[in-house]
Amino acid sequence: MTERAERSQTISAILLGFTADPERQVAVGEVVDSFGRRAFGALLFVFAAPNLLPLPPGSTTVLGAPLMLLAPQVALGARSPWLPAGVRRRTVSGAELARAFGPLLPWMERVEQVSRPRLILLFGAVGDRLIGLVCSLLALVLILPIPLGNMLPALTIAVLGLALAQRDGLLALAGYLAAGLSAGALALAAGAVAQALARLADWFSGA
Repeated sequence: MTERAERSQTISAILLGFTADPERQVAVGEVVDSFGRRAFGALLFVFAAPNLLPLPPGSTTVLGAPLMLLAPQVALGARSPWLPAGVRRRTVSGAELARAFGPLLPWMERVEQVSRPRLILLFGAVGDRLIGLVCSLLALVLILPIPLGNMLPALTIAVLGLALAQRDGLLALAGYLAAGLSAGALALAAGAVAQALARLADWFSGA
């Protein structure tokens, strides 16, 4: 399939196709291969976006682990994603995919309607690696059990992943802005924790 043909089928349409049959078991490798040349960006989105929904405790760690494997590959300039054979063989049902992406697909479709390749200078050998580096750092945060503290990093990775897949520079700029906000929020949280620990230490030393 040519790159033009691949891009004519949106990522949301591909995901919707996997959710059509609730009983169907979909292999991870099948999902990866379906995205073609857009696999890296699409997979960053696929593993990051569900973290924006209410999920059971520990889900962000499970979803963040593949990001820790994929994002560094982007940062290192890999041409196609590598996943262990055992991971590629793992399956998930169409019903599970529908629960993970059903609420997100309408929003994604709206973004895809206005998204297009632009500001291409933000991509390429350097730009792609920068996106991979930012996503790698945020994936580290995502796997930490921080209540509500990983939604902004997840949003950032999802936006940058979609930007990478669509080659949309405006989305990339939005992702970098979200990355800055994520860093600021994490810095504030770290400062608050440090102050709390200092006060606790003072209380114990004065007791």
